[in-house]
Amino acid sequence: MSTPAEDLPVSHMNDIYPGIDPTPHFANKTYAGKSVLVTGGSRGIGLEIALFYAKAGANITLVARDQAGLDSAKATILAAIPESKVITSIVDVTDTKAVKSLVEFVVDTFGKLDIVVANAGKADPWQKPFTEHDPDNWWRTMEVNIRGVYNIAHFTLPELAKTKGYHIIIGSIGGQMRRPFASSYATSKHTVNRLNEYIAIENPDVKAFSVHPGAILTELAKNVPEVSSLLIDTLQLPAATLLRLTSGREDWLNGKFVNSNWNLDEVEAQFKEKIIEQGALVNRLHIPL
Repeated sequence: MSTPAEDLPVSHMNDIYPGIDPTPHFANKTYAGKSVLVTGGSRGIGLEIALFYAKAGANITLVARDQAGLDSAKATILAAIPESKVITSIVDVTDTKAVKSLVEFVVDTFGKLDIVVANAGKADPWQKPFTEHDPDNWWRTMEVNIRGVYNIAHFTLPELAKTKGYHIIIGSIGGQMRRPFASSYATSKHTVNRLNEYIAIENPDVKAFSVHPGAILTELAKNVPEVSSLLIDTLQLPAATLLRLTSGREDWLNGKFVNSNWNLDEVEAQFKEKIIEQGALVNRLHIPL
């Protein structure tokens, strides 16, 4: 990163602020007719993102590995927006054939894909060196967080190119840090930042972002009790951030890492020219001069 992602000198936001106020999107149904797919969509961040897009008029595909969770998530959305079109699919994102079938199912149902949110992930407690972990479980985290995102990208990008759509990876600020005992999670999140850059480079008709959702106490985050006291941000913060990122207003951040905690108004006003000029907010070796 040209500038450490966690240290970009803008206001640090923990909840919805005026620059990402979703009210106009909800009132005007700005995503009406759009097809949005969310993996890890049965709870937490994924469900909240899906709910926001549904309130803005989009057709929703929820993906997870648990039918009961998917049914509950669909019911939550329909209770809030009864007219919503919501479909669900049980898929392990590391299963290549299952992901291929998923994408075919979505396109058959809604005719297209406009926005994909790769949110499914895995985390383990940060309590001991990786040499003391079950190596198969350590690698499973890598598979879910990297191969799962890759599989979704591989099969959705050709469809997104047709609609000039958006591919969002839910990454983590953890991918920019080196914290003891977090090797599987941090390495995988760092890797998908680079994958996001390749998505943008190789798919010029698609806009791609790797997004840190904020410090949120989700069910997944509870697997890392060492940092739970720091997890104070709301689920609505990343959901509202994504509505702005996929609105067309922030296409200049294509291929970049974006932190939901950043005040995007300040980022645009103070750093847009520098970020574009320096090709910043990507993974790179950097020596401050």
